[in-house]
Amino acid sequence: MRHRGRKVRGWAGGAIATGLVMSLIFGGGGPAAARTDAPPADGPPGSNIAGKTAVLVFHGKDAADPVTAAGVKAITELGQQAPAEQQFDVTATKDPAVFNDADLASYNAVVFLSSGGDLLSDAQEASFTKYVQSGGGFLGIHEAAKSEPASEWFTKLIGTRPAATSPADPQTATVEAGDRQHPSTKGLPVEWARKDTWFNWAPNPSGSVHTVARVRERSYAPGEGANGWDHPISWCRDYDGGRSFYTGMGGTASSFTENNFRKHLFGGLLWTTRLSRADCKATIDANYKAERLTKPNQPERQDQIGEPHGIAVADDGRVFYIGRGGRWPSAPVVTDWNNPEMGKGPGTIHVWDPKTKQVTQVGSLDVFGNKGGGDELVKVEEGMLGIALDPDFLTNGYVYLHYTPHSGLDRAKHLAERRVSRFTVDLTTNKLDPASEKTLLKWPVQAHSCCHAGGGMAWDSKGNLYIATGDNNSSRFSDGYSGNNPEPNFQGVSFADARRTAGNTNNLNGKILRIHPEPDGTYTTPAGNLFTGEEGGGGKARKEIYVMGVRNPARIWVDPKTDYLYAGWVGPDAGEPSATWGPAKYDTFAVITSAGNQGWPYCMGNRQPYRDRNLPDPTQPLGWYDCQHLENNSPNNDGLTDLPPARNNTIWYSPQGGGPDYPRDANGIPSYKLGDEKFLLPWLKGGGQATMNGPVYRYDAEKAGAGAWPAYWSGKWFVGDFYDQDQPRHAVLMDPGNMGGTPVHAESLAKMIPKGNDGIKNLMDWKFGPDGTLYVLDYGRGFFNYDDKSALWQVTYTGGGPTPSAEQVVGK
Repeated sequence: MRHRGRKVRGWAGGAIATGLVMSLIFGGGGPAAARTDAPPADGPPGSNIAGKTAVLVFHGKDAADPVTAAGVKAITELGQQAPAEQQFDVTATKDPAVFNDADLASYNAVVFLSSGGDLLSDAQEASFTKYVQSGGGFLGIHEAAKSEPASEWFTKLIGTRPAATSPADPQTATVEAGDRQHPSTKGLPVEWARKDTWFNWAPNPSGSVHTVARVRERSYAPGEGANGWDHPISWCRDYDGGRSFYTGMGGTASSFTENNFRKHLFGGLLWTTRLSRADCKATIDANYKAERLTKPNQPERQDQIGEPHGIAVADDGRVFYIGRGGRWPSAPVVTDWNNPEMGKGPGTIHVWDPKTKQVTQVGSLDVFGNKGGGDELVKVEEGMLGIALDPDFLTNGYVYLHYTPHSGLDRAKHLAERRVSRFTVDLTTNKLDPASEKTLLKWPVQAHSCCHAGGGMAWDSKGNLYIATGDNNSSRFSDGYSGNNPEPNFQGVSFADARRTAGNTNNLNGKILRIHPEPDGTYTTPAGNLFTGEEGGGGKARKEIYVMGVRNPARIWVDPKTDYLYAGWVGPDAGEPSATWGPAKYDTFAVITSAGNQGWPYCMGNRQPYRDRNLPDPTQPLGWYDCQHLENNSPNNDGLTDLPPARNNTIWYSPQGGGPDYPRDANGIPSYKLGDEKFLLPWLKGGGQATMNGPVYRYDAEKAGAGAWPAYWSGKWFVGDFYDQDQPRHAVLMDPGNMGGTPVHAESLAKMIPKGNDGIKNLMDWKFGPDGTLYVLDYGRGFFNYDDKSALWQVTYTGGGPTPSAEQVVGK
């Protein structure tokens, strides 16, 4: 508190007169509601006032100031023109004498309308502090962030302060209305272009406040004090017993004539006055708790977890998770193809039961997946790859496994068999019956050279099962660019040409398949897949293919509300773009609403082409691929020559940044020159990178448990990376009217899903349970094995429900 000798004018002679003048000038709604002589004893400020809800607008400038006049007029009209149950009376003043216990008790909320500067005495600030602590609401507009600059309490009330280097002049910028639930942003456009003056913040308040809207820095010139891609512009939080809402918008008189800004302001007033409830806690980092559920395995055992590789959550909350095939780090590795144990590993299934808090090993299958084999001899990505529980699992106990049985090896040709099989689990004992296997689908994969097995599976609402398969192609032999080298082969089977697999309409690798399992253990193919199987006279295209042109899709998800498919896949290894060969490594996420071709190995990102290469010398480039008119002329192709056109992907990122896009020449070929690019998705970048696609969260109030993530996140898509530095761990929001475009909003989850060696460092899979809590697999700190950090985690929300409490809502 500061001490200032200031003469305090009486309320009756100052504030009331000013308020009446404002009402006369701007057509206000009459005098304020009746006041009490003391703070209410039975509820928050304003709770025992007769008449309408009351709002005090405090401004530090003369009433004739254009911004002040426009703001008072707008707030007054909002109070008058609202539906009857949401109307409020407005009293406006620049006289700080109103900040005393008795007068403040008359108002449900106090608005600081661009009232910057040191305006309150110590006693007045003490009364305002008491007002908030007793449940009062505060709404700050623009320069209100400069109010009471010496007060630490007021700084915390606002959430931060403007940076000294904020640009001074109005500029047109894009606002991202990322909160689709809060009354201040619900119904607003997701992207909202408007002109205003834009503060930078020191420090950035993200994580300590709940942001409802951000300003997109690349849409204007933020100057030296720029905050980066995460630049909050409006936020709220429950503070010191009351409610605080602040918007950095409203710095111009014209702001208050904008319909969308008035909607925004009105929604903020509804919450601060207690006319409505809202969640202002959902993005505050401290409101999330991450807890490890599994213990380290006992030595040389897998009593808790295998080599983590995937999650499936049952409707009763049981969490099933699989182990790919690796064992403890010091386990022996057999690499001799003549040894019958070569590459054999345990493909495990475990379950964690939320009722007992205990882990049970459900089963283990012998898989080809414990390193060894091939030309690299130290690794293999085959094994236990995916798990999906039948939609009626709690009735029939069916579980579908995507795996590579060790028994299926062809040792002469270095081939393995991939299959999708249905097994039965005893629902009482949580034990899998190996003899119950019904193999739906199987196909050959080369096992001479690692890698790219894919693995994820998911269901849509029609009972169709989606199966993600990798391109079964070596990461070597292409300098980290397109995997299109036709030359290397073993026993006539190519292992470095993804045109043989991902680009081949007659091969199930490098695809997302869609089938409909039938009760007898067979499957049919639904209408709407990419091919019917009759193309080219038959025998040239597989009817199971829904999506082609994907490289290594480990994780997929189908949104049960829309049946849209969400997928992510790992890109090649080139650290930089090449004007000769094409783009750098792009890890990719895509929202897929129909069957199609995502481009690999011809095109990446937003249809950025690679260069062709072919025999006799694959080190020499040929022409650039035409993403709109693709042809598979590989000598290893046994499918159609003419392919569906490549389409844009949703998210792509490189070591240089997110969504790199280059100038293109007259033929549409990007320059691929470092420094030429612009980054369409500045919120992420890579380096070491491996996409781990996550779910779209759907909040279910009837099923939500105590730790459920709040409704704020509903409809947002969780995208992540195996690594935990600059790589994505975000929730993104798509424009429902442009699902094929890039995301319009993203927010970091890095502190909610904690990074670091003792946190969830190596994210392998993540899924929400029916109770709304998030389950996450941490792979561990090695590769192709498990260790003491390999674990199943649960991340819960601890912030509580919306505020104010139901009994404190005005009129309740």
